[in-house]
Amino acid sequence: MSGNIELLSATLAKAKSEDRAALVAYLPAGFPTVDGGIEAIKAVIAGGADVVEVGLPHSDPVLDGAVIQTADDIALRGGVKIADVLRTVREAHAATGAPVLVMTYWNPIDRYGVERFATELAAAGGAGCILPDLPVQESALWREHAEKHGLATVFVVAPSSKDERLATITAAGSGFVYAASLMGVTGTRESVGNEAQELVRRTRATTELPVCVGLGVSNAVQAKEVAGFADGVIVGSAFVKLLLDAPDLPSGLAAVKALAGELAEGVRRG
Repeated sequence: MSGNIELLSATLAKAKSEDRAALVAYLPAGFPTVDGGIEAIKAVIAGGADVVEVGLPHSDPVLDGAVIQTADDIALRGGVKIADVLRTVREAHAATGAPVLVMTYWNPIDRYGVERFATELAAAGGAGCILPDLPVQESALWREHAEKHGLATVFVVAPSSKDERLATITAAGSGFVYAASLMGVTGTRESVGNEAQELVRRTRATTELPVCVGLGVSNAVQAKEVAGFADGVIVGSAFVKLLLDAPDLPSGLAAVKALAGELAEGVRRG
């Protein structure tokens, strides 16, 4: 069975045709529970998210800030497994029709089996993987299986990436390019800054792929700012924090749906 890279590309193209940026939401699988995580994804899509990244919780999330680390810890203590991540993708996609990617560090896929993971992710209706710590020069095996199964391979670029390095990364990637707006870990920020706009400009000079910006966006004002220069706006920690702070799951679901609605207005640029 083939994965949904074409659905991902069509969704990003549709947003562009509407003269807006796509809203990409990140939520970890298994948080606050596996079922609760699936409901949270449905809620952000109902609120207006176009694409969802499902985080695969990891015991050493070096690129994630305190909010996502806390959620990952809750998921891991709850016993979340790769099978639960794949179930999350399957049920979220089946319920919404939206493109769903997995964001994961490389070690879990390597241990699970590259071909096995690609095969099962495609069978679950997944659109691809975001692989923040997989070096491009070591990615050939994954890319071979991803391409065979119709999955996107999304690499992360940072403000520190030199132009030649950007070209190497974007040539190897598919689906879109994840532009980290600043150096450091995930989390909400007071401002997104000029580094992100310059990184998008430099990245676009190397590729036709859409460029989506993440790290730091938490409200509609910031979403509008980023939508002015990027193809997609990625929001994670702000959604996760609402679920962490909520007194119960129904309150958390209502809060993330409402934030998705505000952000969806923000990315409409007008």
